[in-house]
Amino acid sequence: MGEPTHARELTDWWRTAVIYQVYVRSFADGDGDGTGDLAGVRAKLPYLAELGVDALWFNPWYLSPMKDGGYDVADYRAVDPVFGTLAEAEKLIAEARELGIRTIVDVVPNHVSDQHPWFRAALAAGPGSPERELFHFRPGRRRSPLPERSRELGEEHGELPPNDWPSQFAGSTEPVWTRLPDGDWYLHLFTPEQPDLNWAHPAVRQEHEDILRFWFERGVAGVRIDSAALLAKDPALPDFVPGRDPNPFVDRDELHDIYRSWRSVADAYDGVFVGEVWLPDPERFARYLRPDELHTAFNFSFLSCPWDAGRLRASIDTTLAEHAPVGAPATWVLCNHDVTRTVTRYGRADTGFDFAAKAFGTPTDLALGTRRARAAALLSLALPGAVYVYQGEELGLPEADIPLDRIEDPMYARSGGTDPGRDGCRVPLPWVADAPYAGFGSREEPWLPQPAGWADHAADVQAEDPGSMLALYRAAIRLRTAFGDGPLTWLPAPEGVLAFTRAQGAICVVNLAAAPAGLPAHSELLLSSGPLDDAGRLPQDTAAWLRA
Repeated sequence: MGEPTHARELTDWWRTAVIYQVYVRSFADGDGDGTGDLAGVRAKLPYLAELGVDALWFNPWYLSPMKDGGYDVADYRAVDPVFGTLAEAEKLIAEARELGIRTIVDVVPNHVSDQHPWFRAALAAGPGSPERELFHFRPGRRRSPLPERSRELGEEHGELPPNDWPSQFAGSTEPVWTRLPDGDWYLHLFTPEQPDLNWAHPAVRQEHEDILRFWFERGVAGVRIDSAALLAKDPALPDFVPGRDPNPFVDRDELHDIYRSWRSVADAYDGVFVGEVWLPDPERFARYLRPDELHTAFNFSFLSCPWDAGRLRASIDTTLAEHAPVGAPATWVLCNHDVTRTVTRYGRADTGFDFAAKAFGTPTDLALGTRRARAAALLSLALPGAVYVYQGEELGLPEADIPLDRIEDPMYARSGGTDPGRDGCRVPLPWVADAPYAGFGSREEPWLPQPAGWADHAADVQAEDPGSMLALYRAAIRLRTAFGDGPLTWLPAPEGVLAFTRAQGAICVVNLAAAPAGLPAHSELLLSSGPLDDAGRLPQDTAAWLRA
């Protein structure tokens, strides 16, 4: 059956790891106040160990006003009281490690909260102050021609934002500049509560290297870098011209010097980086993965790919090809805290993912989506590299419809109410079917409402069902060692069927065609996402692992 993944000790553990993403606010509630917390995570560590994951990646747990789900950080060295304390975070890191599970924390280097001490000091200090040099404060541009009344009032300039950069919040048409009463404007590529830092300032660089050391010294094994391609800005802050290279705020060459400095910090602690790098150019993407920069980066091509054999194979081939020159491992993920859940997405007519295409009321066949999600789980876990599993994917949770008056995600408001936002994939997990709020742990309704039927997906029920999604994930993670760490070789297969083998002789077959598919020659059926037909063939939307 193979050795449990978490029992393996590898120097380069991150190259083949199964990493479980924990959105703390929605994972488990340890103190009953309606919000998930570190106490809840600590209580569920045995569940995560039994699942077999190698590491936990935590979305931000830092002190925050929560204007963007914790990605507006006010203090990187403090845990937000809603989640617990720094001492409890240290206990969690240590207890997880005792179970063979490492910890990865988030950093959000592009911006901080408007409640961060640096920004509050900048507001108080006024235009032209050293405090404002840590951010992007600028005078505005004047209207032309300047109205006579404006000249009378002394408004010689400043009525317009310094430039026309687009918001990085999907669907938002709001400006990325906010004007203060003193006349200065400040830049925020996301919400006004998230002012962008000036990465040309040495104090910004020094502070973040100190933050990395702070968490590495507390035992974390790695750091995930949010919006990793956005930090550096063209100092002239020119207007945005689509297609013009270089982009004034995305993928600037200056970034690589920043990450080389970070890598020297990580290497001192045997730490690992994973970058959130959304780039269409494979060559430029690979630059972030050179041996002296980031270890890994998220693979958004695979995540957003439709359930189509040709498109999936092209995504896999492209991903492996762009990682090969720099020797970095690929990463595979089906869903995260920003993306429509896999069961729902794969049950729609359009099975790809695009932030711009999100809409209310999209029809979904959940039975079809579940069948495909089970097959996709085996596909992703059989590929070379590391795999990320977003919490609740192992339970087959669908995207939840959130009542309009309960939506908290700022994407909804900033889109004028057209974008449903990301709350639907962030609903608190169901743990115990017959407990209040499906065993999430709350004495009162959780911060986001759980939809009707949520308890049907509860972990305790699935743990007793050998045909459940949870049972499939547990078995797949346990058996994944059969594929080893070698390359992928495609096997001949009918149209609509993906078949490949890995170095140790294990075979993965996924049938996306309408007709049942015969299996390659093999000595043993290791695992399948659904039953074979009476002739021993693989039905549509089903995957199987075979021993050659």
